[in-house]
Amino acid sequence: MSNTRSLRRTQFSCLECGTTAAKWVGRCDGCGAWNTIVEEPVSSSPLVASVAPSQRASAITAVSGLDAHPVPTGFAEFDRVMGGGLVPGSVTLIGGEPGVGKSTLLLQLLGGPARRGSTALYICAEESPQQVRRRAERVDALSESLFLAAETSLAHVLGHIDELSPAVVVVDSIQTVFDPELTSAPGSVAQVRQCAHRLVTIAKERDIAILLVGHVTKEGALAGPRVLEHVVDTVLSFEGDRHHSLRLLRASKHRFGATQEVGLFAMTEGGLEAVADPSEMFLADRRVGVAGSVIVPTIEGNRPLLVELQALVADSKLTNPRRSVTGVDPSRVGLILAVIERRLDIKVLALDVYAMAVGGARVTEPGADLGLALAVVSSLLDVEVPPGIVACGEVGLGGELRSVGGIERRLSEAARMGFSHALVPHSTPDLDVEIELVRVPTLAMAIGACNLVSRSETAAEMAGSSLE
Repeated sequence: MSNTRSLRRTQFSCLECGTTAAKWVGRCDGCGAWNTIVEEPVSSSPLVASVAPSQRASAITAVSGLDAHPVPTGFAEFDRVMGGGLVPGSVTLIGGEPGVGKSTLLLQLLGGPARRGSTALYICAEESPQQVRRRAERVDALSESLFLAAETSLAHVLGHIDELSPAVVVVDSIQTVFDPELTSAPGSVAQVRQCAHRLVTIAKERDIAILLVGHVTKEGALAGPRVLEHVVDTVLSFEGDRHHSLRLLRASKHRFGATQEVGLFAMTEGGLEAVADPSEMFLADRRVGVAGSVIVPTIEGNRPLLVELQALVADSKLTNPRRSVTGVDPSRVGLILAVIERRLDIKVLALDVYAMAVGGARVTEPGADLGLALAVVSSLLDVEVPPGIVACGEVGLGGELRSVGGIERRLSEAARMGFSHALVPHSTPDLDVEIELVRVPTLAMAIGACNLVSRSETAAEMAGSSLE
């Protein structure tokens, strides 16, 4: 009697998230995308009876506790995020919006090992070798040990790996590589899944560090089946606004270390450069004495940095006033406006409100609530916050202020940048920082500590007396 039986069928899968369906539907139940369901053949997968394992199971106490050692790439900010560098045999998936600089980052990354004599292979499945060569000249990544191959066939990619035996391989991108044995189109769920599994197997067998470039959806999530993120060792996201030079590299998954670190880069004509002092970069063009501007000490990974939050409040003639936000969480802005109107009796919900984090930064943590609220009130009253003050704290629905994590590192950074006072929640403990703490329990008292209301009333009285 045979131990196997063949299954031959087709299935419907979403190109965006990989969710399967019993029949074709216009809208995916998994991600909500329209017209992304395609029919794909499922290759025969025999159900095999159990056989003896290739090796015996070991007691966990008998397994070596030595971790894989990362090899530095020479790209300091990348190595910071990766916990020291690339681990041989690891597979890293990096995603980001088109044009953000993923290819530039990886080309500069390969330049380090190549200059040290290690063979590096760049699979340019989307661009021609001539285009990659011109970019390599611009970012100073030319090396005799860096090889280019314009291939989209998985079989040919594996052939180049067999021939060169590289230490590092970049595949740009995984969505354009296809396995000729599958009948589905490149970029389909089956193709991405099969190609990723094969490359992971090669990386583990030969101790090659492989980096895969992945496309992203319009929501910013990695395109393709979710198994793509699960099968790799590390998932990185490369973020940034193409209208600003700042770029951030984050790890959402890392099997060889923590995911708290963030790499900061500046996009220049000569490629990506590490940002040694991000606080100084964000505050370089700051204008002192402008209403609606507040400096907030934030935490990106384990790194403290100062960001300027700005708000502008204007009269509205619309039934639904405008709410325009850039670099801050829209839901936090709505919450803060409701607290200001309800708890402070300051009418702001009927006005147009614009809020932004300056310089291309993204501040979504609750610790920026106090600074954002002060910026809104400062703009509404047209009174500036004193220039030597930073503000840090979460605003509750009752108008109370709550403490946030990493407060000592935040305020140490503020003191280093020359700020003298810090508005913090009343529960903040004593800290060994060279900055004076102004503890306030509520948002109303924080506004009073800045003298925003009193100075606004004084200005109104002076304007009235001058008219008389």
